[in-house]
Amino acid sequence: EIVAFPKTDGLLLLPLRGSGCDQSIERAGERVATMPDQFACCAHDHDCEANDCGALFRLNGHVDTTKVRALNEEVAGSCKDLFRSWEERLDFSKQCQSEEDDPELIIHVPFTSDVKLKSIIVIGGTDGSSPSKLKVFINREDVDFTNAHDLPPVQEWELVEDTRGKMEYNTKYTKFQAVASVTMFFPESFSGDSTRIHWIGFKGEHTANQRDKIVNCVYESKPLPQDHKQEAQNNVMKSIF
Repeated sequence: EIVAFPKTDGLLLLPLRGSGCDQSIERAGERVATMPDQFACCAHDHDCEANDCGALFRLNGHVDTTKVRALNEEVAGSCKDLFRSWEERLDFSKQCQSEEDDPELIIHVPFTSDVKLKSIIVIGGTDGSSPSKLKVFINREDVDFTNAHDLPPVQEWELVEDTRGKMEYNTKYTKFQAVASVTMFFPESFSGDSTRIHWIGFKGEHTANQRDKIVNCVYESKPLPQDHKQEAQNNVMKSIF
């Protein structure tokens, strides 16, 4: 497994010893550096088609695209096209871009059922338009530009410019176990002018827990006031006759 670690003169790619990307990086048995959690990622340095990487990124099929929304997107609704299948990830005709001269972008992504999220891939634009940072909040409906900078995210990453979907950012898996929605805050791009994203991929597992149905079952299990009223009327009729 390969990890990316930022350094002053570029990106350092080294073998990772251990199962988690937050482990120490070693080269020839010598510890080079400890991988900060916000940089934890793995590089797809192999043939993804031959290794069937697409089979691992099927959570996009469980994104409720009709309810995906974004703040500060240049074209309204363009964010809904980001969560295509793995096979369509390199279709650069689809994109979501922030307003000109304002790189901040917030994308709210609900799932059709709860998921366990293992990792994220972000394919950005060229010419410095790729996002350089990502903060993720889970199961929140209230994240906007009034609080996104101040709220503590569940996890955040320093991103690399990735126009081919080669970098995979691992989550703190134990904190991403019952995810009904993720809100992704991209505060800046590499150029600083605007942010452009072509594809976002999710790896993990979906569950059968559908929160809307659970809520409806709870409400339906409670007796309604009109039911009590009808029952009372029936009792009166019985007492008369």
